[in-house]
This record gives sequence, C-alpha cells and structure tokens, in this order.
Amino acid sequence: MASNRIVFLSTGGTIDKVYFDEASRFEVGETVVAKILRDGGVTYDFEVVPLMRKDSLQISDRDRAAIRAAVEVRDESRVIVTHGTDTMVETAKVLAGIPGKTIVMTGALSPARFQASDAVFNIGMAVAAVQTCPPGVWIAMSGQVFPWDHVRKNRGLNRFERLDG
Repeated sequence: MASNRIVFLSTGGTIDKVYFDEASRFEVGETVVAKILRDGGVTYDFEVVPLMRKDSLQISDRDRAAIRAAVEVRDESRVIVTHGTDTMVETAKVLAGIPGKTIVMTGALSPARFQASDAVFNIGMAVAAVQTCPPGVWIAMSGQVFPWDHVRKNRGLNRFERLDG
C-alpha cells in the first residue's frame, strides 16, 4: 500500500460550487482541492481524483456504490472524500466497514470560491485527521472530527454537531 500518499476523491458539493446570479443559480465546478493544497504549501504526496460533480442532494445510491468502489480499489490507506454536506453522513454509512483505510469526509457550508468560506479550514482538518485517526470513517467539519455514526448536520444552525451516545 502507498501509505504515505493521500488521495482526494472529489464528488462535488458546495465546496466546488460556482454561483452565477443573485437567484442562487449554480453549477458544481471543477474541484478546488489541488489549488487549496498548493496555496497551503503542502509537501506530502497527494493525488486528486474527480469522481463526479454533483450537489449531495443529487447523489444516488448508485453514486454511493461508485464512491465506495473508488475507495476500495485505491492502494492508499489514507483517503479524503470531498462531498456536499446535506447527505455526507448517508455516504459515510456506505463507506463504513472498508478494512485498512482511514477515510475522512469533508466539504464546505459555503463555496471555496467565496472569501468567507470554511473550505480551506475543513480541508486542513481532513488532512490532519486522515494522518492521525485510526482506520474507519470520519467526518471533518465545523472545526471538529467526528466518527461518522455520531454526527449530524444541524441545518438550523448551519453546522455539524456530535450526536450523544
């Protein structure tokens, strides 16, 4: 296994959204992950693999199976999946149980192309988490790293929070 390399699998979501007008018309653009990493001056070996460009509300069970298959075939033991926040936990559930891999899911509550975005911070959190967490599926959002099955998106407060238990 290429254990030192980190692979980023991009599925779209708000982190990569491009807005066109005040009516909030958007499309999911090319992934911004490589630019964020270059701008951050990272020195580790990484690869960014675009899988799809979808809002997470458009991700189907078939898409989730494709994401799982993409994780399973990678030699790397460290995988970061960028994903829209609305259905991130549902996709994390599908990724649970893949042996020998630390999988961290992250995204953004506002597009990376916006000046006031959480995208860069979340990517940084995901990079730290994928290097320090044990194998399993984790979600890095809102300044925290959560086990996939102990987190939810609080839409009212626009943040991720730990579930009790």
